[in-house]
Formats: sequence, C-alpha cells, structure tokens
Amino acid sequence: MGGRLMYIYETLLAHYGELHWWPARTPYEVMVGAVLTQNTAWGNVGKAIANFGENLSPEKVSDADFAELTEMIRPAGFFNRKARCLKAVTAWYAEYGCDVSNVQKEPFAKLRAELLSVKGVGRETADSILLYAFGFPTFVVDAYTLRLCGRYPIEAGESYEAVKSYFEGNLVRNEKICNSFHALIVTNAKEHCRKKPVCGDCPLAETCGRPTKC
Repeated sequence: MGGRLMYIYETLLAHYGELHWWPARTPYEVMVGAVLTQNTAWGNVGKAIANFGENLSPEKVSDADFAELTEMIRPAGFFNRKARCLKAVTAWYAEYGCDVSNVQKEPFAKLRAELLSVKGVGRETADSILLYAFGFPTFVVDAYTLRLCGRYPIEAGESYEAVKSYFEGNLVRNEKICNSFHALIVTNAKEHCRKKPVCGDCPLAETCGRPTKC
C-alpha cells in the first residue's frame, strides 16, 4: 500500500513539480490564512489578508477591537466567527511568546490537542497550522484528499483520522512530503479530480478507478 501512495505522489510531482506551499510571508500569516480559508475560496482569503497591509502580526490582531477585526477579514466570510477564532489562536500563540522556536520545542500531540481545544479550530485547520507554520510532519486531510481516496483504488477509510493515519503510516513521514503531497492533491483536484471529474490528461488516469465512469 505504501508503494501505491508513493506512486501517486511521484506521478503528481513529476507532472506538476514542486509547488512551494503555503503562500505566506510569515508563520503567523499561515496561521491566519488557515483560519480564514475555512468555507471560502483562497482568493477571498487573499483579499482579507491584504486588508492588514504590512501590519499582519499577533499584536495587530490581539490589539484590534472586535469590530475593526471583523471589518478587515470581511472578504473571507463568516467574519464574526473567524474573528473570535483568530483572537483565540493568537492568544494560544502568545502563550509561546509568539516565537516559532518555542512552539517547535513542544511535543506534537500536545500542540495538536491545544489547538483542537480552541473554539473554531478543527482538525484540518490545526494540522495546517502545525505543518505549514511550524514544520511538523502531519498530513492535512481535506475534501480534495477524501475525493481522491473515494476514486483512486486505495483503502484509506472515510473519516479524517482514518485517512490521516493511512497516509502517515504508508509514507516516509517528513515535513517536505506532507507539505508537497497535500499541495499536489489539491492542485490535481482543481485541474482534473473535480466534483465533476475531467479525467482526460489527468496524470493518474491510467491507474485510477474512475476514468471508466467519466
């Protein structure tokens, strides 16, 4: 099974190349983006982040009053809920002095449990923060990953934790592969493995179980 996952990874990598995710200037911007991208398109997140100008920092979010913060992140939608979540995530980060190295010294399981206890932070958001902001080798499972697992002949399970465990158990677990593989799955899902699939020229078409149904 591990060989099958590595085949998918290497095939997508050969087709798309290194994608260099996550697009952000700082680890904190990754954290903000991970919260804002919930239930919205990345373009809307970009608009919200742009509203901070050069001032997107833990101090800015922490010190902003609620009305000011909601107005800045309005393009990302669900702005009241996301503003509360941003405040809470920032408070969590402040417990580590807003210092990446302080976070990286802590056990992964402890950090994940802490983030999941923050209201508004689910498993995908927590894993995105830990992978893309802090470099922990955790696999992010999203709707695109679940779609791949439902179409390609792999038996990864259906729940978030089952799929996460499957990928982590069948790959060399390091930050680079977790980062790159997730980005490749998302890119291929947008290009080919859409809700209504476009199987022609998909790099996985020859081995996927779906093309006969396209």
